[in-house]
Amino acid sequence: MVVPTDDEFRQIARESAKEKVGFYSHLAAYVAVNLFLIALWWVTSGPGSFPWFIFVTFGWGIGLAAHYMGSFHGRAYTERMAEREYRRLKGER
Repeated sequence: MVVPTDDEFRQIARESAKEKVGFYSHLAAYVAVNLFLIALWWVTSGPGSFPWFIFVTFGWGIGLAAHYMGSFHGRAYTERMAEREYRRLKGER
């Protein structure tokens, strides 16, 4: 198996950092928008009325969870699977 050079490791680290920063930006937008929607619901309808904001919160939350998995577990998972497949093909255990 070919070991990446320092420059390749730096490129991989840079891409991983960009993915994580993208996730944190997505998380900040999610929190800000959903707090605004909850405040809007509170001011217009308030407790006792149907909390319509949960549809946005839940739906967007699924996308946020997928973004998290891709940013923090995607590349590592892919690398582990590639290594496992490489060893299988070579007949190692």
